[in-house]
Amino acid sequence: MSHQPDLREIQIRRITLWGSFVNIVLSALKIVVGVLIHSSALIVDGVHSLSDLATDVLVLVGVKLAQQPPDRNHPYGHYKIETIFSQLLALLLTGLGIGFIYFSVRTIWLKKPVFPGPLMILIAGISLVAKEILYLRTKKVAKRTHSSALFANAWHHRSDAWSSLSVCIGGIASVLGWGYADQVATIVIGLMIIYVSGKIVYQGLIELIEHSVDEESLQAIEKVLDSETTIAGWHALRSRKSAGEIFLDVHIKVDPHLTVEESHEITQQIEEKIKNKLSRPVNILIHVDPDEKGTTSG
Repeated sequence: MSHQPDLREIQIRRITLWGSFVNIVLSALKIVVGVLIHSSALIVDGVHSLSDLATDVLVLVGVKLAQQPPDRNHPYGHYKIETIFSQLLALLLTGLGIGFIYFSVRTIWLKKPVFPGPLMILIAGISLVAKEILYLRTKKVAKRTHSSALFANAWHHRSDAWSSLSVCIGGIASVLGWGYADQVATIVIGLMIIYVSGKIVYQGLIELIEHSVDEESLQAIEKVLDSETTIAGWHALRSRKSAGEIFLDVHIKVDPHLTVEESHEITQQIEEKIKNKLSRPVNILIHVDPDEKGTTSG
């Protein structure tokens, strides 16, 4: 267990640094070409990619702080720092989405049609493929490490892919003669970003208000407890998740004639069974109660 946070941080840092490199290349390409061909959608898409760099930094800093060991003031660790950083990412995304929409609506109101040309479609297509690959790889690592901040960053990559798709569609429409396709594509990008941000905020708030673990994990835990023949029963099961870790406590009923050592051995066995059933790290506290009947079911 002591080596897991280090491995987790390495995995998150590696995929995030790869994302940073891709974002630098794509943002520079889209902004330069967007300025040359007068495409607001491509420029905004480039700014969106550039904003990914800021989120990459937030992820790296947030995960680094979250991996600090527990101390006197934070006995349960610092995992919620990572969740807070994911909320900051979502707020940044929301601000970007609103800004993009305002900019596009304003240009339409001022009746400024643009016809960027086919180069817009080519650049957006390259970005679409690159960002979708980055989304899939980042999401895979986020699931493996159970990182809420990295998962938020993965969705930032996906929103960038969607925005590039919108730019492609807008580029095709403009080539066909519609002068406001570029601005409409930008509005669609903004709405997509706001939607993704809302999902990230919701998931983060669920964790911050101490919501229980997901139903699948809860059923796996209850199945272990129900099938345990060395105890007479269990109650007061409580669970919560904090970034990549689950915190769990439960009361079990055992034969009151068992020694302290025997009762402790039972709790150890139950802990191992639960840990083997779950894919993420688990902190388990099991409280032993004497069975009123004086016998176990085993």
